[in-house]
Amino acid sequence: GTAGKLVLLNNITNAEAFISGAEVAVIGFFQEPESPEASQFRLAAGGIPEVPFGLGTGPAVLSRYGVAANTVTLFRRVDNDRRDLDMNSKDVDAEKITRFIRMNELCLVTEYNPVTAIGVMQSSLQLHLLLITDKMSPKHPERMRRYRAAAELFKGKILFILVDSNLSSNERIVSFFRLKKSQLPALAIFHAPDEEQDVLTLDEVSVERVQDFCNHFLQ
Repeated sequence: GTAGKLVLLNNITNAEAFISGAEVAVIGFFQEPESPEASQFRLAAGGIPEVPFGLGTGPAVLSRYGVAANTVTLFRRVDNDRRDLDMNSKDVDAEKITRFIRMNELCLVTEYNPVTAIGVMQSSLQLHLLLITDKMSPKHPERMRRYRAAAELFKGKILFILVDSNLSSNERIVSFFRLKKSQLPALAIFHAPDEEQDVLTLDEVSVERVQDFCNHFLQ
């Protein structure tokens, strides 16, 4: 069942290994692993099988991460950031925990949609690279493989985002970068603080082209 899915983290070594072993890791810090809050956490864990969930218990582990009991913390490797959800102050249930995770689970490549948009806006990374492309294209899996490989090279510097040009909710992004559908796929890089941007239309996505485009903008 879902209980087997929660990794018990009762010392700092285990907790650190657990966090560093995943792109996104979620730990519920509970003094009482059988509390009602913890059972809501277990419910949420059962609904998100692709994200590793751990149960952090014991004063040493709680103080290492500077959290009070009944806190759900999401750790993400893409920008070495974390997000805390305090379960003491408000009526937090499994649904709210799930929403918290979906909003904040930025990966090496984050697919842009109305839910992930919030995490993207709040990311500590201020440089965003968008691959605007048709997900239905037969070339899509290979494009994504190369885009992910390029994302590895800029981890902690640039947030890599995938924008599916088929979604009507993404049309304003395409027009924001003054692109037409006929010009896609395209790369668009955006520096949030001053809205500086650059666009590159591509016939093909390659690691080298993505790398050159990013380096050129960084310089």
